[in-house]
Amino acid sequence: MKTKSTQTKLILGLQHVLAMFGATVLVPFLTGLNPSIALLSAGIGTLIFHYCTKKIVPVFLGSSFAFIGALSLILKQEGIASIKGGVIAAGLVYVLMSGMVRFFGVEKIKSFFPPIVVGPIIMVIGLRLSPVALSMSGYKDGNFDPKSLIIALIVITTMITISILEKSFFRLVPILISVIVGYLAAMALGMVNFTNFEEASWFGFSDLAKKDLLTVPVFTLTAVLGIAPIALVVFIEHIGDIATNGAVVGKDFFKDPGITRTLLGDGLATIVAGFLGGPAVTTYGENTGVLAVTKVYDPAILRIAAVYAIILGVVGKFGAVLTTIPTPVMGGVSIILFGMIAAVGVRTVVTAEIDFSNSRNLIIASLIFVFGIAIGEVNIPGSITLSGLTIAAFIGVFLNKILPADQMDADPQI
Repeated sequence: MKTKSTQTKLILGLQHVLAMFGATVLVPFLTGLNPSIALLSAGIGTLIFHYCTKKIVPVFLGSSFAFIGALSLILKQEGIASIKGGVIAAGLVYVLMSGMVRFFGVEKIKSFFPPIVVGPIIMVIGLRLSPVALSMSGYKDGNFDPKSLIIALIVITTMITISILEKSFFRLVPILISVIVGYLAAMALGMVNFTNFEEASWFGFSDLAKKDLLTVPVFTLTAVLGIAPIALVVFIEHIGDIATNGAVVGKDFFKDPGITRTLLGDGLATIVAGFLGGPAVTTYGENTGVLAVTKVYDPAILRIAAVYAIILGVVGKFGAVLTTIPTPVMGGVSIILFGMIAAVGVRTVVTAEIDFSNSRNLIIASLIFVFGIAIGEVNIPGSITLSGLTIAAFIGVFLNKILPADQMDADPQI
């Protein structure tokens, strides 16, 4: 087999990081975290993952969407120090799950998170975020800001147009293209402030990024309980991503290097991201989509992409440009992406052929929806708060285990 030249690998690595760029920086945009640190975290995390998985799994770790709601709320309430503690705790959950999978086996652990639990929880994540997307697009007190609405609609239209193009590389980067188009439109309407870009140095971090990097993690119960349990949901997504990745590449990564190693890679990468002040990083579908379209499966190329991400993270001017992107631009992207998160939950339920004529399934799903969507935060003694999502997840896991699967088949009387 002909070996690719160094120049070719460098180009392919750049292509991959560009394809992954939009999803990687979107999470910090939506949560208030620093996008430069997110790129740095993704790059370093990817290299850690490859080391843990014997450098044979073609994965680029990106910012996890599942944590958006918890990160944005806790950042607003407690600040970056608590975010760091919560993300580190989430990484420790990954590591713990890795050990449990090794001890009990993956099927035993998966039994706690069947589609009837995971599907509705993913739907709740998307639905809880939908008001955020509209507020970013200029919606407030029943009215839209005209300029913000125009920008959001331009972004949405661009994403839809790119997504229906056939056999086009642009389909790999619809978020990136949409942001660029929305950014240009915002410039035309005078909505872009270049002050941060003008003041930033070419190399190094901004003062705000430096402050975030140097902040010492604080492990508050509110942050740990609000962020760490989400890793249990992402655990199932991780298994699906590794299975799909292996199917595309034509290898069984469950056997070699094994799911325990891939979970450990995610966990250690997330712990490092937490110490840096970035969002939790994980495997996800965009990476597999790029592999499927480009047919480039060489893990070394993804490590090159990781190095590019690290370089972009420490280029001051580049990070400053990211901070100038107007909120309505990201609001337009968020309207589609948050809806897609909820739709992925629907797909999970449909693919698993969940029978909703079964009272057991109806009860589990309905309680997850009500508690997950209706509850914002619950205060408990000791200045601790639990998010509705966390409460819903625990309820779903608990009911799945205690409700008899073979004695609740009659149609419910509603």
